[in-house]
Amino acid sequence: MTTLLDRAVALMDEAGLLQGGFAHAESGMHFLRFDAPSPQQATIYRPLLCLVLQGAKQVSAGAHSLTVAAGQSLLVSHALPVVSRISHATPKTPYVALVFPLDLDVLRGLAPAVPPAPGTRGRDPFSITLCPTDPAMQDALIRYLDQCANHETRQLLAPITLEEIHARLLLGPQTAALQKLLRHETTASRIFQATREIQSDLSRTIVVREVADRVGMSTSAFFEHFKAVTGTSPLQYQKDLRLLHARDTLHSSSVKVSQIAFSVGYESSAQFSREYARKFGLSPRQDRAALAVE
Repeated sequence: MTTLLDRAVALMDEAGLLQGGFAHAESGMHFLRFDAPSPQQATIYRPLLCLVLQGAKQVSAGAHSLTVAAGQSLLVSHALPVVSRISHATPKTPYVALVFPLDLDVLRGLAPAVPPAPGTRGRDPFSITLCPTDPAMQDALIRYLDQCANHETRQLLAPITLEEIHARLLLGPQTAALQKLLRHETTASRIFQATREIQSDLSRTIVVREVADRVGMSTSAFFEHFKAVTGTSPLQYQKDLRLLHARDTLHSSSVKVSQIAFSVGYESSAQFSREYARKFGLSPRQDRAALAVE
C-alpha cells in the first residue's frame, strides 16, 4: 500500500525538488525535504497541521520547546512566531514533512456537530499540540492528494475529503485546542482575536490595556492568558512578527534597510539593526549580503 511518505517523496521528485520546500498548488499543502540537520530558523506558524513523516524537528515558542519525530503531528491553532531546526536528517533518511493549512471557516462550520471535549479545563492552553499521527488521517490525506490530481475529482470529491480531514481533527486528540479556539467568547478565541489585531498593522505601537479592553478582558488577565496561549508577551509577540516580516522584505526586495525598519514600526534604524542581529545572528545588511552570496 502506498504510504503518505511515499506520496510526499514522489510529488517532490516529480517537481525536481531534491531539498527544500515545495508548495503543491492543487492541494494547498506544503512538503519539506532536507538531508541534513539545519541551523535554527525563525518563522511564523499559522493555523496548520504538520505531519513529520521521516526524521525529526525541534520547535520553540517563548518558553515552550518540543521535538516532533516521525509518526507525530503538530497542530498549531494560532499564528505564532517560532524558532525551529531540523534535528535528525541524513541523505539516506532525509527529514520529510507535510504541512496542511487549516481552514478556520470549515472548522467553524463543523464544530457545532462535535460534542464538547471532556476535561479541557485543566489542559495546557498553549496553542501548539503534539500527538501521534492517526492512520485514518494519513489515509484521508492520501485520498485528498489523489483527488486533487484530477480536475473532475478535484472539483467534486476533494472538497468532501477536505471537510473530512478537518472533521477528523475535531474528533481526534487535538479537539480540545480547536474547540476552545472556535467557541465564541472563550479565552482562546479572545486571544486569537488579539493576535489577528496585532498582525493587521505591525507599524502601529500596541497599547496592551487598549487591546485587552477590545477583547473584553482585564489587562492582567489578558497578559496572563496571552502568554499562556502564545508562549510570549503581547509586546514581544509584535516585535517577533515585525522582525520576521522585515526579514522577508529584506530577502525579497532591494528596499533600504531604514525604510524597512520604519515600515514595521521602528523609529530608529539603529535599534532595528540591533534587535535584528540579536534575533537572527546577523545585521540586516550582513543578512542581505549573505543571501546574495548564496
